[in-house]
Amino acid sequence: MLSTETAPEADPLPTAPCSVVWSQGRPYVLEPASGSLRWVGTDHLGRPLVLSCADLRDRGWSFRRAN
Repeated sequence: MLSTETAPEADPLPTAPCSVVWSQGRPYVLEPASGSLRWVGTDHLGRPLVLSCADLRDRGWSFRRAN
């Protein structure tokens, strides 16, 4: 179930490079990569993590950090 901090499915993810969204308490930045877009952030251990738009939608996301 999505929290109230998560954007509804009808809200599209941002498409402008360097956009920032939050997912599971971590920020993700949109980066262009070889003609496609990818969301880059870190996992809970601080290791780089790359997500597709579909991955980010499945995890849930928000424009604001949830408290």
